[in-house]
Amino acid sequence: MIEIAVLIIAIAFAVLVVYLVLTLRKVTEAVEETKSSIQVLTSDVNVTLHQTNEILAKANVLVEDVNGKVSTIDPLFVAIADLSESVSDLNYHARNLGQKAGSATVNATKAGSAFAIGKAASKLFRKRGEV
Repeated sequence: MIEIAVLIIAIAFAVLVVYLVLTLRKVTEAVEETKSSIQVLTSDVNVTLHQTNEILAKANVLVEDVNGKVSTIDPLFVAIADLSESVSDLNYHARNLGQKAGSATVNATKAGSAFAIGKAASKLFRKRGEV
C-alpha cells in the first residue's frame, strides 16, 4: 500500500513539474515578447524625441526671425502714432481757425451792415441839409 501511495505522489509530482515547465515556458515567451515590444517602443520613442528636437530647433529659429522682424516694425508703429497725433493736432487747429474765420465773417457782416446804415444815414442827412 505504501508503494501505491508513493507511486501516486510520484505521478502527482511529475504532473506538477510538467505543469510548472509549461507555465514557465509561457512566462518566458511573454517576457521575451515584452522585451521585444519594449525595444520597439524605445526605438519609436527615440525617433519621436529626435524629430521633436528638430522641430523645436526650427521653432526657435522662426521665433528669432519673428522677433527680429517685429523689432524692425516697432519704429513704423511709433511713426504712425506720431503721425496720428500730428493729424489730431492739425484737426484741432483747423477747427479753431474755422471758428475764428466764422467769427470774423460775423464781425465783417456786422461791420458791413453798420457801414451800409452809416452810408444811408449820411445820404439822408445830406439830403436834409440841401433842403
